[in-house]
Amino acid sequence: MPQPAPTAAPIRVTQPDMPPLEDFIPYLERIWASKFLTNGGQFHQQLEQALCDYLGVEHISLFANGTLALMTALQALGIEGEVITTPYSFVATSHALLWNGLQPVFADIDPVTFNLDPARIEAAITPRTTAIMPVHCYGIPCDVEAIERIARKHGLKVIYDAAHAFGVRQNGQSILRHGDLAVLSFHATKVFSTLEGGAIVSRDAATKLHIDRLKNFGIVDEVTVAAAGINAKMNEVSAAFGLLQLAGIDAALERRRAIAAQYRHLLGGVAGITPMPEGGHEPNYGYFAILVDDRYPLGRDGLYQVLRDADIHPRRYFYPLISDFPMYSTLPSAGPDNLPNAAMVARQVLCLPIYPALAADDVVRIADLIARGAKRAST
Repeated sequence: MPQPAPTAAPIRVTQPDMPPLEDFIPYLERIWASKFLTNGGQFHQQLEQALCDYLGVEHISLFANGTLALMTALQALGIEGEVITTPYSFVATSHALLWNGLQPVFADIDPVTFNLDPARIEAAITPRTTAIMPVHCYGIPCDVEAIERIARKHGLKVIYDAAHAFGVRQNGQSILRHGDLAVLSFHATKVFSTLEGGAIVSRDAATKLHIDRLKNFGIVDEVTVAAAGINAKMNEVSAAFGLLQLAGIDAALERRRAIAAQYRHLLGGVAGITPMPEGGHEPNYGYFAILVDDRYPLGRDGLYQVLRDADIHPRRYFYPLISDFPMYSTLPSAGPDNLPNAAMVARQVLCLPIYPALAADDVVRIADLIARGAKRAST
């Protein structure tokens, strides 16, 4: 991939990796010719198979977006009662629980990996617990072995919110192979996008068939509806865009890897700045999170403002915690005493811009602003 040129435009935390428009037009022409826009058309079927091949999984069901996929995954497994989950995620994780009439039970995270702490999961189990919904935060794999042991011991289902984990591998295998189901997001902010979209990875053909029916109103055939389903199908335009995105994904991930390495090199000696962990897995570099601790004179929010003043737009993912929002803050598990690590990370985290078109010179400029902030006397 050619080296992108520096830009005078605002630098956002992410930017969609758009293929050449002329490459997309032939797909659109085929859609126009077929007049087949949805309901499992040719591009939908091709993308499902192509994603299975690329990701190393056997069964995948495409969705209109990742939130509908989360909601349907819970329905597919018949989850009831309480579900243990993380407060450190995008709100869709817990919203999917509320929309299914389930009660989120928040457990604290590991302050290094940002993922659910297995010991805190086990401590949160009650007679009403039926499932665990962990998140592979920033694409860093959860402790899948420990979570599997806990689930087996207590007879719980595991649904992974794998919105950040496209293409992530551990021990040579896709991280999506863990859990009863794994749910992906193909939103425009993700490393792989279908404009809007998502998917559920399941373990067997029978579960996939059940999920495929649920996302299409529960329809079995022209005269048979077997379940109270929903309309969550991916359309043909999104599927075609996904096929084109998949053709360039390796080059995009390599460019992300180079940017992450550049950040680590430039920020390595800056006091008070701790980049997100690496090692132990094959990442997708979808995010580059740093923790800004008390040694940094400006603090996290001061650094955030310095970058914003320079027309650079990082994000405080994830701040506030889900458990701080009004629909969750009254839950017994939402109190700060129960979630000290999550609260600390939320106060310190800052996700820096990372996307394939981000120029190396812009990375240098961002890192230089951070380094200069470390030298300022606190006020």
